[in-house]
Amino acid sequence: MAFFVPVSTLTRRHLLFPLSLVLFEFATYIAHDMIQPGMLLVTQEFHVGPEWVSASLTAYLIGGIVLQWLLGPLSDRFGRRPVMLSGVAFFMLSCLATHWVQSIEQFVFLRFLQGISLCFIGAVGYAAIQEAFSESLSVKIMALMANVALLAPLAGPLAGAAFLTVGDWRTMFWLFAAVSALALLGLWRAMPETAGDSATSLSLRSLGKGYYALLKDRQVISGSLAIGLVTIPCLAWVALSPVILIRDEGLSRMDYALLQLPVFLAMIAGNLTLGHLASRLPVERPLRLGAWPIIIGLAIAAVATAINAHSYLWLTAGLSIYGFGTGLVTAGLYRLTLFSSSAGKGSVAAMLGMISIVVFALGIEAAKAAYFSAGSGGFSLVNAACGLLWLWLVRAFLHESQRRMHEKTTL
Repeated sequence: MAFFVPVSTLTRRHLLFPLSLVLFEFATYIAHDMIQPGMLLVTQEFHVGPEWVSASLTAYLIGGIVLQWLLGPLSDRFGRRPVMLSGVAFFMLSCLATHWVQSIEQFVFLRFLQGISLCFIGAVGYAAIQEAFSESLSVKIMALMANVALLAPLAGPLAGAAFLTVGDWRTMFWLFAAVSALALLGLWRAMPETAGDSATSLSLRSLGKGYYALLKDRQVISGSLAIGLVTIPCLAWVALSPVILIRDEGLSRMDYALLQLPVFLAMIAGNLTLGHLASRLPVERPLRLGAWPIIIGLAIAAVATAINAHSYLWLTAGLSIYGFGTGLVTAGLYRLTLFSSSAGKGSVAAMLGMISIVVFALGIEAAKAAYFSAGSGGFSLVNAACGLLWLWLVRAFLHESQRRMHEKTTL
């Protein structure tokens, strides 16, 4: 493959690639968020308990782990483009198949297969964005992409609640397949090839040696864990808010959907702020700025629910403040982690994706266990613990970054 020069000025011609990628990402997210208001209907149809509501998202995230280890190196060798196009087509077909499920086990299994699409987004798509554009432009694009992706949890519950008044949950998956088909067409037309090295070995021994080296890299590990931890409160809210608000607080599906708005609008505001700061400040600066709303917001939610387990409005307010901070830090932390190692970016992105998604799944299950045993107070306590661990890991990440930079300047 010829050497690819990163783009430093975004034109209309270059814009179709990130737009198509984020459309696919939007399809993968809305496939969960739009069905959330109907998950209690799914469990009722298959005669199972409400604990299966969060099992759907957990299976989805586990699917996002299983091929990360292979897809990154595979795209390093054969190129990002063919691997990415195959992933979009696979997701589209698995959505179509969901229409015919006959049991909750079949439904969750297909959620697992659909979750494999996360492997392609993280290990292939994001790596291609980072390679195709310069540092400040890629951070800005990732922040803007995150805003579009956030329309899924923002509009998804509202759209899902409205859709369920005129249709059933099975028909939704035809819509998800149609959106991914549009993304496939756009990527086929616009995605550049930024990788492809026939010398990259795909033997198990070589892959194992490469991933072992990444496991020993402090920055890759601390950055990956931090990305996972800072996202847990958001994902736990997405997974459990139907149970918290509809089943236990007695709210309507529409009220539940409206209470998603402040959380995800705040995350969009954080991403827009990051996009504004990306070309004006070093990438590390928004990490320090975002720490304040993250910790303060999670602390407000924890204190409020400890005092009154039914204070769901304070819980929503705290998560909204946290959401602003999360939007401010995530894209920059991803960029810094991806380029903290000299290994192939597909392999680093795969390691980052595997670690963060394992953390997602464990965090959601921890939040679920805490909620069903200790109510909203336990749920918020797990979220607050994730925020504090994130803060410690980011401090360690930045300290290691400064140490390495100092070593380079003294050589």
